Amino acid sequence: MHRFFRRTDIGILIGCIFIFILFSLWNHDQWFNWYTFTSISRYTAILGLLAIGQTFVILIREIDLSVGSVYGAIGIAFISLEHQLSVPLSAFLALLFALTIGLINAVIVIHGRLSSMIVTLGGLFFYRGLVYVSTHGGVSGPPREARLDWFNQLLGGHWFRVENGFLLLLLVALLSGVLLYHMPFGNHLLALGGNSASAESQGVPVNRVRIWAFMICSLFAGLSAIATLANDPQTSVSLGTGLELESIAAVVVGGTLLTGGRGTILGTVLGAFFFTAVRSEMIAFGAPPSWYTSFVGIALLLVVTLNTVLSKRLTAG
Repeated sequence: MHRFFRRTDIGILIGCIFIFILFSLWNHDQWFNWYTFTSISRYTAILGLLAIGQTFVILIREIDLSVGSVYGAIGIAFISLEHQLSVPLSAFLALLFALTIGLINAVIVIHGRLSSMIVTLGGLFFYRGLVYVSTHGGVSGPPREARLDWFNQLLGGHWFRVENGFLLLLLVALLSGVLLYHMPFGNHLLALGGNSASAESQGVPVNRVRIWAFMICSLFAGLSAIATLANDPQTSVSLGTGLELESIAAVVVGGTLLTGGRGTILGTVLGAFFFTAVRSEMIAFGAPPSWYTSFVGIALLLVVTLNTVLSKRLTAG
């Protein structure tokens, strides 16, 4: 039990249990509704995929503020390519573009010796501007045959009445957990986040690990966009705006330390669920969007404070 309460994601575990009980008592009929579950699972998948990618970057003491714009740029690229190419090839090329963006971010951070916050903040504006310039402010939807393609049906359909995007999130979370905690790359990632100088002295290829962390982050942002548009092909040039901050908030309330070296994929997914569930209930009760924005800030402070207090007390004990 002592070991359990020393988990970095204990705060979000408690938070998710609390809101589940609260919404069950407060709004039972709405909460235990299949439509509500479908809506929450859909948006949890969108935010969760982004946040898992962000987790890899934050674990090495870096940050990626460009993921919202990357999400939008990859989504627009995917839709645009569908007019000339097959859907699977469009998805492959769009994801290759996402990997390239991650590689560029990493190379600039490493060889330019610049803060990842500054580099990716520049990327946030650049890729959003690229979307506006390339589309002239307007985006046409995918052709009808693309919407009916097996690939879009696979990502955007339902298995056992569950959103395929949510099932994709669970699969990605499982594979990410295996990669992070049972593979050498994960050990290198955590060692780099803990102490980069020590990791390098132990033979960890620190630059290679940084490159892969940024590439995975951008890849998952692109994957999230493609899964979203496969389910709902409606899009606009503002696609993904603001998601970068929500993804960071989900990672932080999920227990991943901004100082690097500690965190869990489970906590990140629960963080995405936590924010999505609260947003859904606020919408159901007709609360204005500004209330949700305020809640994110309050929840961030409360969960991080709870994690810190529990960690200090258990360490002292």
